[in-house]
Amino acid sequence: MRKSKLKYSFLVASLSIVSLLTACGSSSSTGASPAASTASTAPSTAAATASAKPVTISFLHWRGEDVNSLNGIIAKFQAENPNIKVEMQTMPSEQYQSTAQAKLGDGSVGDVFTSFPGAQFEALAKAGVFSDLSGEKFLSNFNDTLIQVGKKDGKQVAVPYQLVYNDPIYNVKLFQKFNLTPPKDWAGFLALCETLKKNGIIPIAFAGADIGPGQFMNTMVMNNQPSTDIFTKVEAGQAKLTDEFWVKTLTQFKELNDKGYLQQDALGTKDAAAGALFIQEKAAILASGSYQLAQNKKQNPNLEQKLLAPITVSADQAKFEGVHTSTFMLAVNSKSKHPAEAKKFIEFLSKKEIAATYANETGQNVTVKDVQYTTPELQVATEWSTRKTLFQPRFSITNADNQKAVTNSIQAVLSGKSPQDAAKEAQAIIDQHLVK
Repeated sequence: MRKSKLKYSFLVASLSIVSLLTACGSSSSTGASPAASTASTAPSTAAATASAKPVTISFLHWRGEDVNSLNGIIAKFQAENPNIKVEMQTMPSEQYQSTAQAKLGDGSVGDVFTSFPGAQFEALAKAGVFSDLSGEKFLSNFNDTLIQVGKKDGKQVAVPYQLVYNDPIYNVKLFQKFNLTPPKDWAGFLALCETLKKNGIIPIAFAGADIGPGQFMNTMVMNNQPSTDIFTKVEAGQAKLTDEFWVKTLTQFKELNDKGYLQQDALGTKDAAAGALFIQEKAAILASGSYQLAQNKKQNPNLEQKLLAPITVSADQAKFEGVHTSTFMLAVNSKSKHPAEAKKFIEFLSKKEIAATYANETGQNVTVKDVQYTTPELQVATEWSTRKTLFQPRFSITNADNQKAVTNSIQAVLSGKSPQDAAKEAQAIIDQHLVK
């Protein structure tokens, strides 16, 4: 009996020592234990290194219209991960593009943040804000082709969450009323606009004061450009905005405005006001993209919407039917104090069922594989998955000043400047930033 008690005491003591050593060996995402060091040399997983202690991470993005859906998703995440609290902060998209980098600089905000592709992505990469996500298992949840834009120097530093078609939206019932169909050439597009105008309908609602130039330019230039890398060549000094492709595009913008196919004071119209013209069915076309389908429908349940892109050339010269973008690029701040928890949150967002919730509640198509879409608006965008589209030309411009120069040239034309002079002024800015 005494021997049995001794054996039992020895066993309890041994187990206690093992438990103590195990507890000492566990670490948070910022710990430096042997276990953490070993994990850092292997492909990482968010779950393997997340802290057992309560932490708060910041999620910074620009889509205020998604807050209700994301609040629900965050609540589910926190229920599954009670030691991780997510605080969400949003800013308007224009403000986000201009100020996000400064906010992310010290790691106090945006453990998880989002980036636009193109100029903002390049600026953040240059500033060293992105963490390398290349080894994360959750990447397999995404359509690999659609997340390539989030790579830099061969590393996956950001993961696009949304798939957007930057093609104008049209009112199907108005088109049916006037026996109109999406045209296949520029002459047909002008004729369509003329029919709408004669019948008292604004052909195109255009947000010239903010997002319009940056959105509508994509489909306007897609078939005018001599190559899909034309803006890369412009930034490298191998082509110019004064070349035919951009002067022609500006000339066609001017033609739409001069013929009265844009609403009055298009240059002074902001996004919400342009959207209201379309939602109220005063305008037949909204020069934006698929990301606004759900919001339009919410405000006018009677709307029936589809997408079209103006074909600015003859039908036999058209190479593309529309434009797509992989955007809302999820990333982890390189200065985050809680990188494992931040990755765990992105991993949660990448789950098929969570991505489906986000998509169907917000009306945004996503890059996650095998997601089931339940709303007509998402299915409208999905129809374009088989069309011949190219990645948004504006986001191939990697310098923010250059990007602004291009969109400003559209505004200059709408204010009365000649296409040639507007292109010349924009090129002068490009020349100051030529890639060496």
